[in-house]
Parts: sequence; structure tokens; C-alpha cells
Amino acid sequence: MTENSDKLPDTEVGERLRIARETAKFTQSAAAEAIDVARTTIVAIEKGQRRIRMDELQKLATIYGTSANAILRQEAVHLDMVPRFRKLPQSGGDAIENAVRLLNDLVRAEVELENALGVKRIRNFPPERPILPGDVRAQAEQDAQELRDWLGLGPGAVLDIVPILEQLGIRVYVRRLDGKVSGLFAYDDAVGACILLNASHPPERFRQTGIHELAHFISARRQPEALTEDEKFSSREERYAGAFAPAFLAPARAVRQRFAEITAGQSHLTRRHIILLAHDFGLAREAIVRRLEDLSLAKSGTWDWFQKNGGITNEQARQVLGELPDRSLHAADARGPVPPRLALLAREAWKRGFYSEGQLARLLHLDRHEMREVLDGAELEESEENELVKLPH
Repeated sequence: MTENSDKLPDTEVGERLRIARETAKFTQSAAAEAIDVARTTIVAIEKGQRRIRMDELQKLATIYGTSANAILRQEAVHLDMVPRFRKLPQSGGDAIENAVRLLNDLVRAEVELENALGVKRIRNFPPERPILPGDVRAQAEQDAQELRDWLGLGPGAVLDIVPILEQLGIRVYVRRLDGKVSGLFAYDDAVGACILLNASHPPERFRQTGIHELAHFISARRQPEALTEDEKFSSREERYAGAFAPAFLAPARAVRQRFAEITAGQSHLTRRHIILLAHDFGLAREAIVRRLEDLSLAKSGTWDWFQKNGGITNEQARQVLGELPDRSLHAADARGPVPPRLALLAREAWKRGFYSEGQLARLLHLDRHEMREVLDGAELEESEENELVKLPH
């Protein structure tokens, strides 16, 4: 038995083994067969009633796809959010389960790095606002505006949702997922709120998903949520989240004010108006027209009318706006394979020699090339460390 395993109570080792087994989708019977013991022995080990031998631990770790060191690391966090998502009606299928396991692993990785560096994450959570009886759309509109005010966002466009989620203290991860999965939200007392977003989706949909998950964080914090492409917004919670996103991205007062400015003295809504409004609020053309319809600034069916009459093309947008860069794409490019805070933790852990490049790559589910991107320049930073630039804490 190693020094680390001696320090961990048998109950903690057993619980970590149970989570590793369930994550690897092994039954207790299959695990028992792998190390040639009775199933009741696995039960006793997982309950901490029987101390596991090192050879048994190494065999089980191997078949569970992990390592004995990973299970016994003091700073490791053994979190299992998968069962919570299995209760959701849309949780069937590998796409959701794989995404949940990835979210689970990324949260565990970030908390492990925090523990290794002695860092405590600051939470800046706004008050929860449970959904009340009455019109959920009206409540979503009000809550979205109040959250913008609380964040000090003003009337401007939200081009990148990730920094806002991080500002709230939410753990947010961006990875390429199955196209059916838009995003996940979960909350755990130990690690806080966490969101996983699909990097494969277009910027507009990506941003909408981030705010949709933010709405669940605001209204029903302790209920996990998985947003899929075929989501039916039938429940009050989903209707709330569906109304919260456009209200947050395009605040009613700001839209009305801008609409009045650009349509003053004119008789009809035109493509040019829509292109300008969509650009101002960082929304797709359809999204801004739907928002105008919601706010009764355009008649219901306006978007469908434009679609039937040739639509609003990218060429028409270029004629109005010129060759502008896509601001959302630049934000996505700058984000990199891991969020900035997590990347900084990984770099510091590497500079201090707590983890090798390979260990960090496995921990963060990155390939070696992506890991090198995260660590790029860390050697130079290390060589430039000086008392003058030492942080005060």
C-alpha cells in the first residue's frame, strides 16, 4: 500500500473505486471476476469495510481506464454527476451520457488543480429566482434585465457569453460535442455551478445555449439540464429559459430605443433595418426579427414574409455593413481549448512540477498538441520570474 493510500480512509478509497467502476460501466460482478474475488468482496471494498490490496487496486484501476495514482491522489476530487442526468427525459443515448462524463471529468480536473495549488474559487452567484405563478415570459424578461443590471452590462451587445459566466463564478467549458447536444448545466454543493457548451455550433447558437443554461442557473439551480437540438420547450422551466435568452441578449428597452432611432420617419420595416439591428445586438437576422415580433415592434409572421420573398442574404448584409469581421468568431478563436482561468491553473501546476504535460493532457481531455498550446510560453514566464513582479498574496 502506498503512502497516499495509507492517508486516505478506506471509505474514501472505496467510494472513489465505486465512482470509477460506474464511470467505466462495469458491474460489481464483472469487477469481482476481473480480480478473482466474490462480488460481496467488491461490495465490502466499496463500502470501506475491507481494505483493498495494492495488486487488486492496480488491476481494478486498469480495467476502469484509470490508474492507482489517480484514485489515491489526495487532491483528487471524485465527483459523479452522471446519475443526476439519467433522471432527465432526454438523457437516453450515448450523446448525452458522453457529454455528461466529459463535464464531470473537466470539473474534477479543475478542482484537482485548485486543490493542488491551494486555490479557493470565488463564487459571485446572483440570488436564485424560482419561477413564480403567472406569465413565465414576463418573469424571464424582468429577470434577464435585472441580471444585466446586476452585472453592469448596460444596453450593449453580448458578443461572448463565456466571460460573463466565468464572472459569475460558474465553471464553464467549451468542447466539441455530438451535434445533438447543445449544452449541459449542473450544480453541486461541493463544486458549484458548471456548464458545458458545444464548440461545434455556430456562434449565434452557442451564445443562445450559454444564456439558456444561465437561465436554468437563475431559476432552478439544483436541477441538472441538458439542452438538445430537438428540445420541446413544453415545461414552464424550458419556456422560461427560452424567453430568457433573447431578453438577455437584446434588452427590451434597448431594442425599442434603437428601433425608434433607425425607423424614424419611415413607413415600412426593411431588410436594411433588420441587418442593422442584428449587427447592433450581435444576433442572427431571424433572431432579431423574432425579438421584434415578441416586443410587438413587428407583426407576427414578419420573418416568414421575408423568407417567402427572397429572404435576407449575406450579400445584402455586406452591402449594408461592408466587409466587417465576425466578432463572435474572433472571441471563439481567442478562447482556446480550455477557459483562461483553467489554462492559468494548468500552466502554474506544470511550472511548479506538480503535473507533467502528459498528466495534464489526460486530466483535461486534450491531445498533446492542444496541451502544448495551453503551455505555450510557460518556460519564458518561468525564466522571467522576479521579485518586482511577484504577486502580493
